[in-house]
Amino acid sequence: MNHAMTANTPSDLPMVSDRLSRKAMRHVSERIIEALLFAAAAVSVLTTIGIVYVLVSESVQFFQHVSIIDFLTDTQWTPLFDDAHFGIMVLISGTLVSSLVALVVAIPMGTIIAIYLSEFAHGKVREVAKPILELLGGIPTIVFGYFALLMVTPLLQKLIPSLPGFSLLSAGLVMGIMIVPYIASLSEDAMRAVPMSLREGSYALGSTRLYTALHVVVPAAFSGLAASYILAISRAVGETMILAVAAGMQPNLTWNPMEPAATITSFIVQVALGDLPHGSIGYQTIFAAGLTLILITLMFNILGQWLRRRYRENY
Repeated sequence: MNHAMTANTPSDLPMVSDRLSRKAMRHVSERIIEALLFAAAAVSVLTTIGIVYVLVSESVQFFQHVSIIDFLTDTQWTPLFDDAHFGIMVLISGTLVSSLVALVVAIPMGTIIAIYLSEFAHGKVREVAKPILELLGGIPTIVFGYFALLMVTPLLQKLIPSLPGFSLLSAGLVMGIMIVPYIASLSEDAMRAVPMSLREGSYALGSTRLYTALHVVVPAAFSGLAASYILAISRAVGETMILAVAAGMQPNLTWNPMEPAATITSFIVQVALGDLPHGSIGYQTIFAAGLTLILITLMFNILGQWLRRRYRENY
């Protein structure tokens, strides 16, 4: 009995091998990396929650003084005047019109560029064109704003003499050019991810490269294309400086792109640069407008997710 007890003492147990020690350390390091990745992901989620909390809390105070029905139905937006009106539709109309003009330019142009780079361009051309597109996307938006005001607007006035000095048309066109790199780059990546076997099967049936690109590659990559379009919509809706410089910042309920108007983002910039006291009704309008902008963006993102799911099921 004594011999058995002495044989089981800790001093007689075998030591942990080096291989098991390394495995244990690797397990600890993986746990640390997993914790870091979780923290990085949590930062974005917590930031979004914080932004929504600030907007909702300030907007609740705003709607204690302003009826939500008047906010949605009033056709005037003069929150800083003595005769105050809070019709957000005035700003929504300018935002939607400018975004629509930008998307009419950006979506066709970006998609065509993506098809060319993915299906027709040589490797050297692609290597040169992609950095140029990314450089175009990195230009500060204030530069695009003055380009719209000093270059595009005078050119448009030669074609349309009645066009005023500030207009949604000029701002929207330049904003569309600014958005092209986002659509072209993401769409080209989505098309390049389409398996080559689909192209080869189309070529084997006698299809041309153009027919294959339009009827095989584009439908197969449409989920990625939809993602790029939704990103472009969000970028257009949230654009600020181009519209602040070239669109006029005049609250005007209009659906005509050849008129000046204010957008949600340009109004937020206009008020944020002012000297309004914190907690005043004029100050709280920027949070109500920001909450409206987030809801519009969320609606477009939900639409994009629905389109992606639908076309993934079909293809």
